[in-house]
Amino acid sequence: MDYKSYFDIPEGISYFNTPGNGLLPKSHHAWRRQREYDFFNPKGDLREQQGPFIDTVKAAFGGMFNCPTANIFAVPNFSFGFNTLMEGLDSSLSCALLHEDYPSLNYPVLYRGFPVEWITVDAAIETNIRAVVATKKPKILLLSIVQYVSGVKIDLDFIKQLRNDFPDLLIIGDATQYLGTEPFDFLASGFDAVGGSGYKWLMAGFGNGYFMVSDRLKAMLYAKAQQMDRPTEAMWSNKTILNTFFEPGHQDTLSHGTLLQSINFFNAIGLENVQAYLNELRDYAYQAFKKHNLLLPIAEQRALKSSVVNLQIPPEWYPQLLELGIRCFPRGGGIRIGLHIYNDKTDIDYLIKSIERIKNEL
Repeated sequence: MDYKSYFDIPEGISYFNTPGNGLLPKSHHAWRRQREYDFFNPKGDLREQQGPFIDTVKAAFGGMFNCPTANIFAVPNFSFGFNTLMEGLDSSLSCALLHEDYPSLNYPVLYRGFPVEWITVDAAIETNIRAVVATKKPKILLLSIVQYVSGVKIDLDFIKQLRNDFPDLLIIGDATQYLGTEPFDFLASGFDAVGGSGYKWLMAGFGNGYFMVSDRLKAMLYAKAQQMDRPTEAMWSNKTILNTFFEPGHQDTLSHGTLLQSINFFNAIGLENVQAYLNELRDYAYQAFKKHNLLLPIAEQRALKSSVVNLQIPPEWYPQLLELGIRCFPRGGGIRIGLHIYNDKTDIDYLIKSIERIKNEL
């Protein structure tokens, strides 16, 4: 399938920076242009449709990822949603975090003074998680499904088994580097909350995000506020107490509408087809990267591969890669790339050729 044709990528550009900022399909551009035109029309009623429109976005999102609309919160980004979630929990609850996980995940936990147990990230990460959960008995496990620097992906079947073995454990996941690469079923996942931003693998641009929250975690959030009398003003008539925390004030319908366009796009092409395409592309890429000694040891050692790859070349090569049309970004001790549907095998071949060219010119 020629997914690249859905995107407006100039000749000479190989776009590998999805872990930093995903591309938007051409159809999104057309929708946003028309949406802006209609919004500026004073005869229109888009301004009055904010609430119902956001409900439509959440319903479509929940339909794709099997989560009831009442359990979804439309947020501007992961960081806002996650800080809101952590602020609503009792800070005496003990947490388990991964070393060197995304700062926007770890710092809000540390800042609020939650007791923390640390988990080592290596090729046996699932074994490490189980050991900490079994021996230290944290109340909450928090992690990114895909690590933003190394690209290590958590085995989602392991999460389901962990839920079965430790039913009282709350499991919260950041899916920013994951959702949009394969089908995902929230209710069957074992997670109590999954949140993320839409501007990376969901290809929805800035200003939109999501949080899917289980019923049992919802009951724990802002427990005092949920027991108080709620305001009776008409503007709050359709809001729950949790809505007022996660979705305060107005919502940007252009940004969240772009997320809706991404959901429509993925529904049209099928996330199962995206998964199959990326599996084949990853196999090809990882073989090439291994042949040229470009992989992190942890990436070589794990059978489970993600679309985020940290190539072991000097970060100082970044300017030369940009000059050659390779869109990427320095992370950790290497250059981070991502493999999405607008990449193909010719991009991989050109990337390898470019790396060899830079190496030979030194």
